Amino acid sequence: MTGTGKTIYHLKKQIDEIHNELNELSNPLPNMQELITPTNLLRTNEHLSKINDKQNELLSMYLQHSSAMEELLTTVFEIQVDLKEILKEQSSIISNQSKTDPK
Repeated sequence: MTGTGKTIYHLKKQIDEIHNELNELSNPLPNMQELITPTNLLRTNEHLSKINDKQNELLSMYLQHSSAMEELLTTVFEIQVDLKEILKEQSSIISNQSKTDPK
């Protein structure tokens, strides 16, 4: 696996981990009857802050993943251009050889 391939693999793995953590946090906290309303609101706020932090982390991972994919795609297009040039050269050589070789 190339450097970019490893980077993309690790970023995808981190994205999956963060998705799992977000799924675990997605269940709202039930209010505890023995606590007063401000305490329940504080608990809810802390829970929502954790979700927000994970969502920000996920967005950051997606940004890094997207950048790595763009880099990989750029490399693939560069290789494609190089291969087209090689094919043109080989076609030209074959064409010239067939013109000079008597049958």
